[in-house]
Amino acid sequence: MTGGQMAPTTLLSQRTNTSPYGRNSEACGHPIRMSEMLATLEGSIYLARVSVHDAIHMTKAKRCIRKAFELQLQGKGFSMIEVLATCPTNWGMRPLQAVEWLKSEMIPYYPLGIIKDSTEVK
Repeated sequence: MTGGQMAPTTLLSQRTNTSPYGRNSEACGHPIRMSEMLATLEGSIYLARVSVHDAIHMTKAKRCIRKAFELQLQGKGFSMIEVLATCPTNWGMRPLQAVEWLKSEMIPYYPLGIIKDSTEVK
């Protein structure tokens, strides 16, 4: 949670407290797909991107987070779960509008799913 300032995941043209005119790629760079970047590193074993915008996705997120902790505790390698969540207050939207915006804008840019799972590799 960022408290309203621009984050690495802030989309182009998206407004925040620290980017009131929207994220500009020339001044602030492009949004970062962190899981995809980390997937290229040796030592990363499990990377996923999940959302918590409804009950089904919350259940999937819980499973991914549990697996990440289990792998980390077993010393198998680095795990990370990116969680997409709404922020109606800082987005200036009603909660249902924020959910729809997450589905129509965030998820297409940050697709949900397992980015890397090396647990089955022998």
